[in-house]
Amino acid sequence: MKRTPIGGLLILGTMALAMIGPILTVILWAFAVKWRYPHILPTEWGIKFWFGMLGRETIITPVLTSLALTSIATTAAAAICWPAAYAFARLKFPGRQVMLFSFIAAQAVPKFALFVSIAVIFLRLNLVGSFWGVVLVQMLSAVLYMIWIPTAAFRGIPPALEEAAFDLGASRLRVFLQITLPQALPALAASYVLAFVSILFEVDGALLIGAPTVTTMPLLLMSLSAQVIVQEAAVLCVMIWVPCFILLLLTRRFMTAKGIAQGFGA
Repeated sequence: MKRTPIGGLLILGTMALAMIGPILTVILWAFAVKWRYPHILPTEWGIKFWFGMLGRETIITPVLTSLALTSIATTAAAAICWPAAYAFARLKFPGRQVMLFSFIAAQAVPKFALFVSIAVIFLRLNLVGSFWGVVLVQMLSAVLYMIWIPTAAFRGIPPALEEAAFDLGASRLRVFLQITLPQALPALAASYVLAFVSILFEVDGALLIGAPTVTTMPLLLMSLSAQVIVQEAAVLCVMIWVPCFILLLLTRRFMTAKGIAQGFGA
């Protein structure tokens, strides 16, 4: 008779509570009208604050702006980084390892300092305070995911599969579209989703490059948090979280443990 691993279950339960607890609390606050100590649950429920938030023009504009910025920046980063990742994985050229390592080394630099340097350059190019200036700076948040995960995925594809297709007379383009790309697709989807979420919640670049003319959802959330209106901040948090959740649902067939592990080179 097997023993129940009590210690393991306690650790698992603690980790689940630590991850799910804050999210659940925010969701409860989003639908709470009154919630005071010592009550465990809200004493009055409603969507009063949802109507108040959605009725503000100052809320809708940042939401649409943030979604547009994130979608454009993530897609543009994928269009640039995925071919580069394929080149890193399949081509041998001088400085390849140094260049690949530089994408991780850049993460060791405080992002705020990096964005300040970029802001000085963007100021001379008249990109500060512009939509496209924020798009360019937010693309930097996606580079690590868009380069390292696809590179490891392309490297993990057995060369024998492609060689067999070449032996049967398939062209290089057909081999890539029918053999290489389907094998790497789970990791590419994982990199896109992780980059999308990273860009959506990015603050420093949007603050230094976009303010005061471009306001994203995280910047709006910061301003609401300063006003200490818990329900309004919670409503906006849920509004930020929902697009990420929908994207995860749409890509759940690709976001498998095997696909993500392949992308990280595991």
